[in-house]
Amino acid sequence: MPLTDIQIRQAKPGDKPRKLSDERGLFIEIRPTGNKYWRYRYKIEGKENVFAIGEYPEIGLADARAERDKARALVKLGRHPAQARRTERDKQLVANKSSFRLVAMEWIESKSGITDGYRAQLTRAFTQNLFPYIGKLPIRDVKPALLLECLRRMEKRGATYYAIALCNWLSQMFRYAIRTLRVDADPAAALYGAFVREPVEHSRAMTVDEIASFRQKLEGYGGFRVNTIALELMLLLFLRTVEFRRGRWCDVDLDAAVWDIPAEFMKRRRRHLVPLPKRAVELLRELHSITGGRELMFPGLKNPSLPVNGSTFNKALERLGMKGFTCHDFRATASTHLYESGLFRGEVIEMQLAHSEDNKTKAAYNHAVYWKERVELMAWWERFCLLSGDHGVGG
Repeated sequence: MPLTDIQIRQAKPGDKPRKLSDERGLFIEIRPTGNKYWRYRYKIEGKENVFAIGEYPEIGLADARAERDKARALVKLGRHPAQARRTERDKQLVANKSSFRLVAMEWIESKSGITDGYRAQLTRAFTQNLFPYIGKLPIRDVKPALLLECLRRMEKRGATYYAIALCNWLSQMFRYAIRTLRVDADPAAALYGAFVREPVEHSRAMTVDEIASFRQKLEGYGGFRVNTIALELMLLLFLRTVEFRRGRWCDVDLDAAVWDIPAEFMKRRRRHLVPLPKRAVELLRELHSITGGRELMFPGLKNPSLPVNGSTFNKALERLGMKGFTCHDFRATASTHLYESGLFRGEVIEMQLAHSEDNKTKAAYNHAVYWKERVELMAWWERFCLLSGDHGVGG
């Protein structure tokens, strides 16, 4: 006869454990202490086994029968219910230790050969765009649709390039998760081609008149003085924007008129020396009076321990009315006019641009090669910029 809830509730303990049977191998064991435990008796390969379902009343009669039915289905497959439960429990423990956020942070920390700045960039990208939405999920539950939803949010706010970069980083992270046995496939790979880059507008060099107009606008600019100094220095020194933003005072010797940039801050991971012409030294001395108390020459306003945001100087150019120009155009401007002057060898120009791409320059490379000519080049370029619009510009 099947058991009833009333029978189970009213069952009294005895001096020894006793059993009340239900159906299909289910029974409840009543201990002398009064505790009542659900058990399921079954056979595999002719050997009798008992599976512990749980304690009454936490598990009621209906739930105990449901658990028995699940156990019976496993037994029919030749599986012991207790082993299956341990396997599921182990999987859940692994899942708890393998959330998307934990694996992503582990991957970021595991990357070698990258700068602290790049590591911070990866952390920000995941923290701002992914963790709030899927960070707590087990990494095995993160599917292409969830990733696409996160990346579409970025696209909607105009960060398409950033979304494409993050998609590539996601793929690297999932390949790491595959190697560490947390997932079996890379869901980010399914998103390749989902985002289309807008046509790239290549850098355009300023004409002589445009350089003159730019300098006039700088003189009348009423914005943050640090930004004004930065824009003029970018014209005079034509460093890459990221190299410029990361500038540290400890690398600048104003008395020797040289900016010695460590390899880890350069795109090509090579130490780079920048001769500082007179106007650049004047601007840097003024800048030092503003930010010299900090490590960074151009600290961020919200977090001075980090460099100023990458868009800050481009926005300042926009406010100056320099429509169509970006900070990278300063490099194209210097390169174009230096070559057109005919006064300097190509390898000297390339060395000061920190391109170091052609075989001749690569073979000769060291951070101080062509130093005298580079000092002359930077002095000439400063005169060219300061005298733009004047027919007296030249050697």
